[in-house]
Amino acid sequence: MASRPDTDDYLSLFLSDTPLMDVRAPVEFARGSFPGAENAPLMNDEERHRVGICYKEKGQEEAIRLGHQLVSGDIKAQRIEAWKRFIARHPEGYLFCFRGGLRSRLTQQWIREAGIDYPLVKGGYKALRRFLIDSLDRLIESGDFRIISGRTGTGKTRVLQQLPNPVDLEGLANHRGSSFGRQVTPQPSQIDFENRLAVAMLKAHHLKEGPVYLEDESRLVGRCAMPDALKQQIAHAPLLIVEQTLEERTRIIREDYVEKMLADYTRRDGEAAGWLNFRDYLLGALDRISKRLGGERHRQLRSSMSQALEQQERSGDIHGHNAWIQSLLLDYYDPMYDYQLSQKQGSILVRGGPAVVAEWARNNTPA
Repeated sequence: MASRPDTDDYLSLFLSDTPLMDVRAPVEFARGSFPGAENAPLMNDEERHRVGICYKEKGQEEAIRLGHQLVSGDIKAQRIEAWKRFIARHPEGYLFCFRGGLRSRLTQQWIREAGIDYPLVKGGYKALRRFLIDSLDRLIESGDFRIISGRTGTGKTRVLQQLPNPVDLEGLANHRGSSFGRQVTPQPSQIDFENRLAVAMLKAHHLKEGPVYLEDESRLVGRCAMPDALKQQIAHAPLLIVEQTLEERTRIIREDYVEKMLADYTRRDGEAAGWLNFRDYLLGALDRISKRLGGERHRQLRSSMSQALEQQERSGDIHGHNAWIQSLLLDYYDPMYDYQLSQKQGSILVRGGPAVVAEWARNNTPA
């Protein structure tokens, strides 16, 4: 393998989805890393903890000596093999630690002793993270945004994905942005969400032209918080409003939150456990908004949902869900959306069905 230089071209790393080998400890990786990064630690959590205590009590030299004692013999050989496997899969990648210092250099040295030259990211995680934070702040401040809005169930995310330059906030947060929006896979950490958002914004700015299209979201997408500056931009940006009939909205909700979620739970947990977990998901989502619904309305909706679930389990018929879906849309989500729309300060550029909105966006975006 030809030797490649270490890099501080952070923009190119993110725009090209360059594979990154994160040699920090698993606990550090879990707090946040970067899209496409894989954890191949120099030290595990316990080893890192012991070295950290030694550093505080006895200084760097003793800490380094302890680290070499802890990661030696078979353990060292196993770590090197893990790095070699990553490099074999990603010869174009780079490695990084927290600051691009001792751990990166040591990893690089051990890999070199195994016969492979592999470059590192200068400044490590800290520099990469700072680059993304600063880039995101700048891109939000200077960005030209257009917002896809519309009542619940109009299929805004589906429309967004057809547009010229979309950034899918719900996709980045792995959440559909409502009480029912939880997915079967977990959401990213807040840091991971911010890093994903920054990379998506960089790509929207550098790899495409024209305004960035976002879906209208509240500050929290599940547990992931949008930057306040972006929320302000969303509140003031021009709107494209998607409209659908109640019947079509009911079908979309049923497809996304009943059919798809049951399939996802069944795929993950098997048929029996998947059904039970799906049932708990649906009832739990309704229970989470019980205070806002009020006691009597929540009781009626829960009864309707339970009957629909019993019918679905018994016969496979999913149309029993229409009753609670339509009631929830008309009596809860629609009034809330109408109020929120009245508070928007951005102009309405177009309103209509998905095809009308998508065609307008394509015709009014630079080629």
